Amino acid sequence: MEREDQFRLLGLCSLMPAYTVREWDKLVYGVGESQIPDSHASRLAALAERSPFAGRGGGGVLEHGRHALRARGVVGILSTGDLSLEILPKIDVAPGETVDQQNATVRKHLVHMLAVALDLKLDLGAITDLAWQRETLLEILIRIFCAKLTEALRKGMPRRYINRDEDLPVLRGQLDITRQFVRHAADPSRLACRFDLLSNDTPLNRIMKAAVVRLARISRRPTNQQHLRELAFVYAEITEEPVSALRWDQVVIDRTNRSWQDLYSMARLFLQNRYQTTTSGSGEGTTMMFEMNSLFEEFVGRSLVRALAGTGLSVSLQGGRLFCLSAQDNGRALFQTKPDILIRQGSTVTHVIDTKWKRISARIDDPKQGVSQADVYQMMAYAQLYNAPRMTLLYPHHPGLGHEAAVHARYRITGHATTLETASVDISNNLGILAKLRALVIEGSDC
Repeated sequence: MEREDQFRLLGLCSLMPAYTVREWDKLVYGVGESQIPDSHASRLAALAERSPFAGRGGGGVLEHGRHALRARGVVGILSTGDLSLEILPKIDVAPGETVDQQNATVRKHLVHMLAVALDLKLDLGAITDLAWQRETLLEILIRIFCAKLTEALRKGMPRRYINRDEDLPVLRGQLDITRQFVRHAADPSRLACRFDLLSNDTPLNRIMKAAVVRLARISRRPTNQQHLRELAFVYAEITEEPVSALRWDQVVIDRTNRSWQDLYSMARLFLQNRYQTTTSGSGEGTTMMFEMNSLFEEFVGRSLVRALAGTGLSVSLQGGRLFCLSAQDNGRALFQTKPDILIRQGSTVTHVIDTKWKRISARIDDPKQGVSQADVYQMMAYAQLYNAPRMTLLYPHHPGLGHEAAVHARYRITGHATTLETASVDISNNLGILAKLRALVIEGSDC
């Protein structure tokens, strides 16, 4: 008997089958503990194939094998109909904890990385340990969004003046002479008025309403559903628009609504296709996925901006953009480079850092540490183009590399006065990561 049939017999059909797997791990087909029915795996795999990340992130989102469903290099949530799959990053946690406790710890680290990467200020302390264990990443993000939106609305919904054109019996604002003569030449009892109206029905509030409507459709936690119903009531008089019609370009965040910046960023996270896609029909479902390579790069880059503030060093993310080659016949530049992180002293590039979301080994186990030859060639190209004295391949730390994150090896690039080093940083150390990154760049020593 499949798990969904067991739920029906138990009268628990309101509970959505929810599975959790770590990045690159497998869920074996079956109905036992830590297994997934083949029918569920097929539905989730079909949804993953329609994700914006299908074919990317190490071969797509999921590998639909003969005996198991395997996660790839993309993390997040896939939800279709009455079931969901949560993919968590492969982050090492303290031994001796239960699986639920380990997953809770990983969720905390992932949400922290998202907060840094998206420049969000999130109060994670308000979420109980039990919630971290029992709720998926999506439900936790929905909970945070509802709490922040409720708090912001207590201070008042943001308003702004919008231009209105109306035909009124008395003059309001200015008379639109052209429209007056075109429409009301024969009926002067109506005046073509043009005026500014202070209104709640703004592009920002329409985006907030769209987020509330979207989340109400996909949330399965009763508490979140209740909060979203309450928020929908508050936004009842705001125009409801499809996501494709939202005017993101008309939203202005200034001193009058600065406190809504985080909510605006979270709404983008939930609504825009950079992370999420929603399909309809028989394959209805929602995905909110993150490529760990990109997330790790953004997390480290933004952390470095904070770590090096006040040092006189500047940080550029995806900067440089110099070309490797130029055509002999017409001089056309070819093969543009985009180093993950450039550190500058004034206008001079002093350090190039490329982040790699993969596990390297200790030098005692492998003199090359499992570093990709392609990555080394890439850094050699950067050394040639940017003339920086230091190049760093930066990886996530894991216990196999020792107790402390460090610069693990240094090499001299042949023919250059440039040092290439491999280093790692402990992303599970939320409090100490800024100091470690600062030491890596400034001291050039163990980080």
